[in-house]
Amino acid sequence: MINVFIADDHAIVRQGLKQIVSDADDMAVIGEAENGGDALRQLRQSAPDVLILDIAMPVKGGIDVLKLIHKEKPKLPVLILSMYPEDQYAVRLIRAGASGYLTKESAPEQLVMAIRTLAQGRKYLTPQVAELLAHEVSVGSQAPHAALSDREHKVFLSLASGKTVSQIASDLVLSVKTISTYRMRVLEKMGLHSNAELTQYAFKNKLLE
Repeated sequence: MINVFIADDHAIVRQGLKQIVSDADDMAVIGEAENGGDALRQLRQSAPDVLILDIAMPVKGGIDVLKLIHKEKPKLPVLILSMYPEDQYAVRLIRAGASGYLTKESAPEQLVMAIRTLAQGRKYLTPQVAELLAHEVSVGSQAPHAALSDREHKVFLSLASGKTVSQIASDLVLSVKTISTYRMRVLEKMGLHSNAELTQYAFKNKLLE
């Protein structure tokens, strides 16, 4: 039996995931959490075979949880299930320790297949993620955006998608001054000079659709 733990801040999503897992004869849900902090506390006291983890969660985000879990339980396979398309976060999260990445638009059968694959000790890469990883290798890990921190990467994508500094500050619950500082760091690290250049870079490197 494959024991699965679900961490997602939306009750409806968790319920749907539990139903999908329960419908499979060879797996069961042994725990769930609605935020990153609760997920970490429970995972330290349980031993699931696979962790299904959302990125955008309150208290402690999925990226932070992934890094901590990967450090504390390096053998625990983590399947990222996110509303964000693969081209925005998949490669970064695989590099951070995730064993697979699916969007929430994926079919239930694909989720079950991914869980079984991870439980067997293998990574689950969709054709889209595999292509992105191949592109990353061909471009090289020294691509300008690879040097950004997770927070800087989030600000970069937000700016590239057309959001204003004020909108990003609201989204991340940070001050406008802090986001402006992040923007300057992003531009400096990437050797660019404007939001328009960030957008152009993001499309050229397949980071935005």
